[in-house]
Amino acid sequence: MGFFKAVAVVSAVMFSQLVAADLVIEVTDWVKDPTKIAIVPFRHEGAAIDQDMAAVVAADLTRSGQFEALPRDAMYSSPSAADEVHYRDWRALGVDYLLIGRSQATNKSVTLEYELFDVHRQKSLIKSRVGNRKGAERAVAHKVSDSVYQRLTGIAGAFSTRMLYVSVKTSPAKNQNTPKQMYQLILADADGARAREILKSSEPILSPSWSPDGKQIAYVSFESSRPAIYRQVIATGEREKLTNFRGLNSAPSWSPDGKRLAMVLSKDGNPELYVMEVATRKLQRITKNSAIDTEPSWMPDGKSLIFTSDRGGRPQIYRVDLNGGATKRITYTGAYNAKASLMADGKSMVMVHRDDSGYHIAWQELATGRLIILTGSSLDESPSLSPNGSMLLYATKYQGRGVLAAVSLDGGVRFRLPSPSSDVREPAWSPN
Repeated sequence: MGFFKAVAVVSAVMFSQLVAADLVIEVTDWVKDPTKIAIVPFRHEGAAIDQDMAAVVAADLTRSGQFEALPRDAMYSSPSAADEVHYRDWRALGVDYLLIGRSQATNKSVTLEYELFDVHRQKSLIKSRVGNRKGAERAVAHKVSDSVYQRLTGIAGAFSTRMLYVSVKTSPAKNQNTPKQMYQLILADADGARAREILKSSEPILSPSWSPDGKQIAYVSFESSRPAIYRQVIATGEREKLTNFRGLNSAPSWSPDGKRLAMVLSKDGNPELYVMEVATRKLQRITKNSAIDTEPSWMPDGKSLIFTSDRGGRPQIYRVDLNGGATKRITYTGAYNAKASLMADGKSMVMVHRDDSGYHIAWQELATGRLIILTGSSLDESPSLSPNGSMLLYATKYQGRGVLAAVSLDGGVRFRLPSPSSDVREPAWSPN
């Protein structure tokens, strides 16, 4: 599942263009009794806009698995102001909450005034206004979704966040040659919309990683005869090569303060963990062992790393202090545990866990070792946590194709994001 995977990329081309939406969302499991909400089409005035913002909000909340949106054709009316709301009608439709809004647009900007009502208590819960530049209607809608989600669940929304993933398209073989594959590093909204190509290569692209402020990314690519780790600024596309050592350069992981990158280098003969000061490129070697040490991830305090190693005979998760403390094994359930990421509080982690039925995404409490398997498919990898800690993205196989999927940390909500035109893999959820 990628633990000993070698990389070989021979060319990479930079792009900054919008690409067709590559992912299709399929919600497969909701909570047992989702909250029923009516999201009335927002009344619009001014310059024309391209997005139905109410539909975006409805899709966001439905995708969370926590809500069931009332179909528009079942609505008795379309209020856009509080004095137009008749609670009795919405109670008759079995609705718990009602969202209305009015949008205005000029050639430069768009604003949306919205209000959320508790139908049973007949009171307003949120009355607010959000705006953005013209053309950013989806961003406006996602902000409304975040606000509604937090008010009704007590958990911060993650609809305004973004994700990175690798898309792989295969062209038919010609003259009995091996089929040609094209790899793209894609940046998209959390719902897969507004996809933008960051990097394109005829060979694999690996290990995308976000800086904690969401302004930079790091990844592995090849621009010459050996792999290298690159850093790139999202807003400008500015990029620089951080490593170009002989052998393996892989698995970059940003520190919580954004000033350092943990990585795996084999420049001294064996894959070991290093930490680089990004500003000076000064390297600190962290591990020294004859086994393979890889896939570093930071503890929230930035003082230690967890990582995958086969030093015990099979891949397991270990923890190492950056100031020379002892290395401690932290997984004991199962013969294979890899690619771990810490929850924000540092008390638990998610990882790839193998049992008799295959590779799954699992959650483990650090203090007790208690482990819960979250996914039921058999080829799951690359878990990436949402910034609110309630969901995680991962890569898996579905109907013979690589897809992204998501599951809530309680295992109750699941959805898939398959692509109609490519295999997708290596997701990385943005921190904000």
